[in-house]
Amino acid sequence: MAIYHLRATMISRSAGRSATGAAAYRSGELIHDERTGLDFDYRARSGVEHVEILAPDHAPAWVHDRAALWNRVEAAETRKNSQLAREVRLALPAELSHEARVALVRDFCQRSFVDRGMVADIALHAPGLTGDERNHHAHILLTTREIDAEGFTAKNRDWNAVAVLEDWREAWAHDTNAALERAGHELRVDHRTLEAQRAEALELAAEAHERGDEAAELAQTVRAVSLDREPLPQLSLGAWQLKERGIEVAAVRVWHEVRERALEVGRVAQELAGHARDWLGRVAERALEALEPAQDAWGDFFAEAAGGGLRDDLSRDLDRERQVAEQAERVRQLELVKEREAHVHRDDELDHGL
Repeated sequence: MAIYHLRATMISRSAGRSATGAAAYRSGELIHDERTGLDFDYRARSGVEHVEILAPDHAPAWVHDRAALWNRVEAAETRKNSQLAREVRLALPAELSHEARVALVRDFCQRSFVDRGMVADIALHAPGLTGDERNHHAHILLTTREIDAEGFTAKNRDWNAVAVLEDWREAWAHDTNAALERAGHELRVDHRTLEAQRAEALELAAEAHERGDEAAELAQTVRAVSLDREPLPQLSLGAWQLKERGIEVAAVRVWHEVRERALEVGRVAQELAGHARDWLGRVAERALEALEPAQDAWGDFFAEAAGGGLRDDLSRDLDRERQVAEQAERVRQLELVKEREAHVHRDDELDHGL
């Protein structure tokens, strides 16, 4: 099923990173860094399905040349701890076609970033050779400075505001759901916390009770029960590797505990859904049909409860959430390693030339 994931991070020199290296890795291209003299060559990497650059209409033509764009970004920053770019990572619905995913990301970037004045360098990646085959995702590199017809000007600190990030999160959920609806899918994603979603379900259940709509009340009650769980914590790449080797550390133990509690919540919700299904069947078949339009992350509870598949589905969904987070972390760690190796290789060349 489609899941929600949007994470924004900064690419900065203080972490030993470069905008040119990040852009080359995500796009699968060769970029020569004019500031350091390093070549970042990732033309051999696989899995890059689509790349493009979106920019404001008044931006100079060179912004559409990836090497020129990120070399200009590097040149505009003079401090050793400069923040060079912002990266936004998105999970893309596997239920959509490639063309629909490209259109979804392009439209979201235009409204959320480019219309605000940023340049957006987009890369859509296919799922890795190992792991979840549904893990389609996008990396978006964003400039941090205003741009005019001549080039970059001042940093725009307003883009760092928490309210702006929340706006991006809400917009991505809205755009994803609209794309799923256009494609004829009933699945939906939600950018809100589990707590907020559960509060809404309880409120809707109370409203249904007041108007005597027992079917809707049961549906929202089951939804509230299913959401009464902790979010699955993220594991660092190192912790996940230890887990895979069977080495228990504190973070891994917590992850297992939260996952088991979530599975138990799913079991309780499954039992409740089964009881509700039996009750609705006794009352009237039409009451059961009235539940079918209600679509959310748990909208299939009533239909699937009789088959006993809910616990397995929840387990898969939790694994999917974990795999998306771990894939993003692996990509980040791999990029850091490759950038550092490139710098070390360059330093060795300079030493041999002395």
